[in-house]
Amino acid sequence: MQNSLPIQKHNCAQSRIGLACEEMVSQENTNVVAIVDDDESIRSALQGLMKVGGYRTMAFASAEDFFNSGERHHVGCLIADIRLPGMSGLDLQSQLNTDLHKIPIIFITGHGDEWMRMQALRAGAVEFLTKPFDDTALLEQVRAAFDE
Repeated sequence: MQNSLPIQKHNCAQSRIGLACEEMVSQENTNVVAIVDDDESIRSALQGLMKVGGYRTMAFASAEDFFNSGERHHVGCLIADIRLPGMSGLDLQSQLNTDLHKIPIIFITGHGDEWMRMQALRAGAVEFLTKPFDDTALLEQVRAAFDE
């Protein structure tokens, strides 16, 4: 029997199983890792690593670029540098928390200290890694963030 309705990608309203469709779209939208780092080589390396791990990525050179992109609603995990020009990674975390938009955040930094680490973790960060970090450890933390 042929269906007379045209098939439309992600049109949950016309789907007979709308809830399953909405869940599928939701999972698709959040299977993305956003990378925020002002160093292009770090962004590129992290994008490659996440691709190997099976994740889609979006990369941003600044916290403002990420925040203003409107893409935060499609992100399931955020990897962010602490020290960024303009808005810092910690400021970005604070703004996301203020907006009640909880994204699991993994901070990476070459300049972190224990106070900064504790501040990030108390505000809900998943992890705080110091550069250089182990690729496997980062991928494990990303997996854990998606499992939450």
